[in-house]
Amino acid sequence: MGKEKIRFRDADIAYTVSGEGNTLVLLHGFLESTVIWKDFVPVLEKHFQVVCIDLPGHGESDCISYVHEMEMNAETVHAVLQHLQIKACVMTGHSMGGYVALAFSEKYPELLNGVCLFHSTGLPDSEAKKLDRDKAIGVVKKDASVFIRAVIPNLFAPVNKEKLKTEIEELVALAAQTPVQGIIATLEGMKNRKDRTQVLKNASYPVLIIAGKQDVVVPLESLLPQFALPKHCETLILDNVGHTGFVEAKGETLRVLLNFALSC
Repeated sequence: MGKEKIRFRDADIAYTVSGEGNTLVLLHGFLESTVIWKDFVPVLEKHFQVVCIDLPGHGESDCISYVHEMEMNAETVHAVLQHLQIKACVMTGHSMGGYVALAFSEKYPELLNGVCLFHSTGLPDSEAKKLDRDKAIGVVKKDASVFIRAVIPNLFAPVNKEKLKTEIEELVALAAQTPVQGIIATLEGMKNRKDRTQVLKNASYPVLIIAGKQDVVVPLESLLPQFALPKHCETLILDNVGHTGFVEAKGETLRVLLNFALSC
């Protein structure tokens, strides 16, 4: 499926749209693109109009600035939805895509019928995590491939690293297509993002939170208190899964996401 583009802040922003009916928006995470949803879209588009967006500095979308704040990412998503004349949607975000979905919810809550945090969180970076982001930026400036090769395998549960070796290499290759400016701008944006647990607490729409027991990026224990925040919260806790349930538990996460979106 070829990507279409709009201009936003003097940058090209790429997206795909397929299917008919109510709208389901899929947002990828850091070092990813719309490609991560390739096995989800053929199923989901039978029930929804599915919109997948390359966030700034990822996939076929241009970088916009030296810092890609989550608010700016949310405005980018809003620009695509406005272009498509979409008045309401269910929004799913993997990892950083979830940060963007919560920033979107804060700015445009009236456009949402539901939100799925797919290995994501409402919490900001801890001070230790912010230092890690700064170290990562230093590594990326020297050699982005070193950073990518270190990061991607650790997104998977230890038990899956050998059997999903091909899938890991595919994600490494996908991440390698991300420009250095895009990597750094996004690391800066994630480092400076604000606490949005209050957005979850105030959510008038249903929320689905998908978590992996072996997730080292968004540890399950940090998510447990967030399950109680929304008025309506559904959860999927996956055994032997790290940060990439769309690969490590493809069938189960797709089924639960589909049922959630239909119920919204």
